[in-house]
Amino acid sequence: MTGMSGSDNRPMTVSEKIFSKASGTPVKAGDFVLANIDLAMTHDITGPLAVEGFYEIMKDEEEKKVWGPSKIVIIFDHQVPADSINAAQNHIMLRKFAKEQGILNYDVYEGVCHQVLPEKGHVRPGDLIVGSDSHTCAYGSLGAFSTGIGSTDMAAVFATGKLWFRVPETFRFEVEGKLPKRVYSKDLILHLIGNVGVEGARYMAAEYAGSTIRSLSIPERMTISNMAIEMGGKAGIIEADEVTEAYLKERIPGYKLDPYWKSDEGARYLDVRHYDVSDLEPQVACPHNVDNVKPVSEVEGTKIDQIFMGSCTNGRFEDIKIMADIMGDEPVAKGVRLLVVPASKTEYMKLLKAGYIEKLINSGAIVEFPCCGPCMGGSFGLLGPGEVGLATSNRNFKGREGSPESFVYLSSPATAGASAITGEITDPRKV
Repeated sequence: MTGMSGSDNRPMTVSEKIFSKASGTPVKAGDFVLANIDLAMTHDITGPLAVEGFYEIMKDEEEKKVWGPSKIVIIFDHQVPADSINAAQNHIMLRKFAKEQGILNYDVYEGVCHQVLPEKGHVRPGDLIVGSDSHTCAYGSLGAFSTGIGSTDMAAVFATGKLWFRVPETFRFEVEGKLPKRVYSKDLILHLIGNVGVEGARYMAAEYAGSTIRSLSIPERMTISNMAIEMGGKAGIIEADEVTEAYLKERIPGYKLDPYWKSDEGARYLDVRHYDVSDLEPQVACPHNVDNVKPVSEVEGTKIDQIFMGSCTNGRFEDIKIMADIMGDEPVAKGVRLLVVPASKTEYMKLLKAGYIEKLINSGAIVEFPCCGPCMGGSFGLLGPGEVGLATSNRNFKGREGSPESFVYLSSPATAGASAITGEITDPRKV
């Protein structure tokens, strides 16, 4: 695929290159293509409907086999361990399907899908990846075009390995400047979402670039790509570089980065915005929309009942370490529940070996095994009517983490750590 140019011999964005590879012909934004899927992911909430749809599609076929067992991954993460009889039945169904089809099934609770797939080496730059979960855009942190689809579309992918797309336009975010002390990638992406709005990048590939983005680690990049959907993005892609290559070499033996998977100089963008984050202060998304973003100074002092530290957005070792280090030896404020849920078993074990799990429990925190849990209001700490939650997750819609009469604020791990010891939303730079 290296060297393919656009359909009019023009420079291409990385998204156009990926769709050109996937469809077998040079394409440009706006084209409709039937694309070959490199990897498909489903989980225990959306998977059962996809399986039912697959069997409906294949009902007249003598052999009811998926198109490529090695290209499908199933992960149990939303309701684990099973928190209802219905969840247990879904798990039984998916275990049976995976065994019957020869599909890799992470059914022993490895963690949240969007953390597990990259850390287990399933994601590569240039891949076209679909998942029946809206935050599948997280894999763009490794230079893949990854996007969420519905369960019925996933059924079609199971059957054919292909899916129709309109090649998206690209919205490029050029970010420059060094992030100030105790300001992190979560603050950056909240700032961008607040700037463009929840529909500002609707059905576009949000492409994050500039010296600030290049300076970020893969965990920090994952946070940014993960939340592209919150500005309406079809994908959130970051150009693969030596940081990406180093991460993948630890997971894929002999991996070598192909420099082709980057946007060409002169590629066409629907919009380009420039940001200097040198003076950015910690950001907080206020109820009940992710684009209702304010500097922490404008919401300081807001009393909170619960803090949820985790999710596929900020549940990695680095995130939880930031929170724990800011808390120091201080206890969780009286009247505040601090829930900590690492994003995967691997991240949990890193925290355990480094002593952070014990430290957090001693501070008064509740540490749960990796799962989606509170993020989707599924289990482990739902908010009651009138309660206020602060979360490092990705959504704060009404009723997202419990009662529709509760209030959810979103912040970075640093802001969560500072707030945990004061009992109110607190600027982490003041602790």
